[in-house]
Amino acid sequence: MEDKKKDIDGRRKFLLQSGLAAVAIPFTQLSCERSNKKQAAEENEDAFEFVFLTDIHIKPEMNAPKGFQMAIDKVNELNPDFVLTGGDLVYDTMRGNYEQSESLFTLYKEMSKGFNMPVYNCIGNHDLFAIYEESPESEDHPDYKYGMWERHFGDTYYSFDHKGWHFITLNSLDVTENKRYQGIFHEKQLAWLKEDIAKVDESTPIIITTHIPMICTYSQLNGSEGSRTVNNASEVFKILEGHNLKLVLQGHIHWKEYGFINDRFHFLTGGSIAGNGWKGRRHNTKEGFVKIRVSGSDFSWEYVDHGWEAERLKLAKNNI
Repeated sequence: MEDKKKDIDGRRKFLLQSGLAAVAIPFTQLSCERSNKKQAAEENEDAFEFVFLTDIHIKPEMNAPKGFQMAIDKVNELNPDFVLTGGDLVYDTMRGNYEQSESLFTLYKEMSKGFNMPVYNCIGNHDLFAIYEESPESEDHPDYKYGMWERHFGDTYYSFDHKGWHFITLNSLDVTENKRYQGIFHEKQLAWLKEDIAKVDESTPIIITTHIPMICTYSQLNGSEGSRTVNNASEVFKILEGHNLKLVLQGHIHWKEYGFINDRFHFLTGGSIAGNGWKGRRHNTKEGFVKIRVSGSDFSWEYVDHGWEAERLKLAKNNI
């Protein structure tokens, strides 16, 4: 036993003299710990949150401004990096009437100044000016179709980058020969998208925002004919082949829907701020918006109730 103790003491003395004392194992563990902390710190530094508000349908009636203000206040409380909207900001400009339509866009613009962070807008069908047959303004009007939107908000499709992620807002709308709207990405926009994507590294995470859904189960669940999706959505998916598409954000349906396609990308239909035209729920989806947290190359989401349903019922009870 005494010999064994002398042997251990001798090896310990050798290690200390040679600088190889048994701190090697703890040093390795500390290195891993520091590495993990460094990685976590880097991910936290790159982490961010944003919100997706769609189908706001702002108008002076039905306490809509009050409901929208409650959503704005809730967003400011959450304090995300920015806001994405999913179209149908106003209700309604499709039937024309210049002064009324102009007042709706002005109302939205003035109220959206209440957000404490940047707002990136997407065009919806109710934001197309004077496209219906009954409109008093014709196709010759300078604000026709996209014109009023462009004058107030700029391009109907564009992209931007934030903390290593690439965001693309698309215009999913055009007008048919019989003066109705349709879900389609027009050729000029698809050509622009090819140019935009060519400048993006294949590993860069991408999020697309569109009003008309690119993927949706509405027709299957409701047994309805036709489609609630963009007619040529597949063209966009083809352009993005080989790129790191993470998420498609979409509106129009006024319901909440989530899916993950073939381990490739996610899609999320984001409910509605207005619900069923400020009259309550639509498709049983409560009025609300989506909060998305990005961390590293992944994201998580939750649906946020901004309190309008309870407030609406209280106002109705008091006949306000």
